[in-house]
Amino acid sequence: MPKTHVTCPNCRQPIVADITQLFDINQDPSAKSKLLSGAINMVQCPLCGYQGNLAMPIVYHDPDKEILLTYVPPELNLPRNEQERIVGNLINQVIEKLPQEKRKGYLLNPQTALTLQGLIERVLETDGITKEMIQAQQKKLSLIQRLLSAKDQRTREEITKQEETLIDAEFFALLNRLGEVAMVSEDRESAQKLAELQKSLLSTTAYGKELQEQSKEIETAIADLKAAGKELSREKMLDLIINAPNEVRLSALVSFGRPIMDYTFFQMLSERIDRARPDGRARLIELRTKLLEMTEAIDKQLEEHVKQVRELINKVLQAQDVVSAMQQILPVVDEIFIHEVNHLLEEARSQGDLAKSSKLQNILEVIQQASTSPELELIEKYLDSSDEISMRNFLEANQEAITPEFLDLLANIAVQVQSGEDKEIAKHIMVANRVAMRFSMERNLSNS
Repeated sequence: MPKTHVTCPNCRQPIVADITQLFDINQDPSAKSKLLSGAINMVQCPLCGYQGNLAMPIVYHDPDKEILLTYVPPELNLPRNEQERIVGNLINQVIEKLPQEKRKGYLLNPQTALTLQGLIERVLETDGITKEMIQAQQKKLSLIQRLLSAKDQRTREEITKQEETLIDAEFFALLNRLGEVAMVSEDRESAQKLAELQKSLLSTTAYGKELQEQSKEIETAIADLKAAGKELSREKMLDLIINAPNEVRLSALVSFGRPIMDYTFFQMLSERIDRARPDGRARLIELRTKLLEMTEAIDKQLEEHVKQVRELINKVLQAQDVVSAMQQILPVVDEIFIHEVNHLLEEARSQGDLAKSSKLQNILEVIQQASTSPELELIEKYLDSSDEISMRNFLEANQEAITPEFLDLLANIAVQVQSGEDKEIAKHIMVANRVAMRFSMERNLSNS
């Protein structure tokens, strides 16, 4: 954020602060999360000690949803013409950065919010978030602020005990977002406080302990599968699954071991059911039903992924510059993508389609050149992680390789994919980037 000379709201003395007035997703994909965090235009006066949000005119723009919102704090008492001048300059910056084909009518009719909260509610409304959901998040945000400002650990523990029903998955996600904003803003003190709060809550709250337990179960499942190595047989896999002590371990095993859970595997399970005693047979039958449901869900996800990969390849083939288009989507290239390209190349060659063959060969060459980058190769493996827990486990296991170059490349990739059409992939990479940033921050804090 740019450094700006402003006046302290309390002592009226000039100070320097990080101020953002334009939140344009077209220019900054993280603009929405920064705005929604509430930690915007924070000032801390070195003279009188005042700390808080500075009232500033704001413009918010989301080109995909065709939304242009403006807000001018009434406490500024700005004349009408001054309001129009400031807001008009911000809107002009929005328009200047947009390609001609994206300059649509909504830009001429910005919506005015009477309060900052009203602006935030309007932004959230476009994502299908109701006022009730907003109020619930406000309670969680208020709780975070109370915990951060607690005078000592005992007070924090008392607050936690009273409000533990609010500390859930959404609460920890909100903590992560606030930490991300603090890191982007280079607010080391706030980032450290948020990291310490999260660490404390993981060990003292019911949901935090549950998260830690889930992480341990997934780590154990990975360790068991690694121990078997290349000699992992269907028999060994079946033993691990039958002896899985809980749903988390079972889910992790099925997720990682799906390739060998074929017809023969289920036939072996059925044979065990036939040999089982009556008191154990019911449990194995229930387990088989559960496994069939799990593998079916995984297969559906794979089918959908293959479909998306084929659509992506077709878009690259239709691009005027195939090499450039391919370079932009390198972060999402996986084994399935390469397999589909090779399949299409064989098909094109058998049909004598030289033009298509040439384009497909260009795609493979771009992938081959990119594979020489160790950071990119590591990022591709990292992005195979299915959720935040497995992402964290990957980072822990490869922490020596999580270098500034790795983090910079991942951040650049996260920015690039925001302009793409596949919102699910973009969301996954943004989450992966956030988890990596937090991991790096916590590692730096522990080493400081």
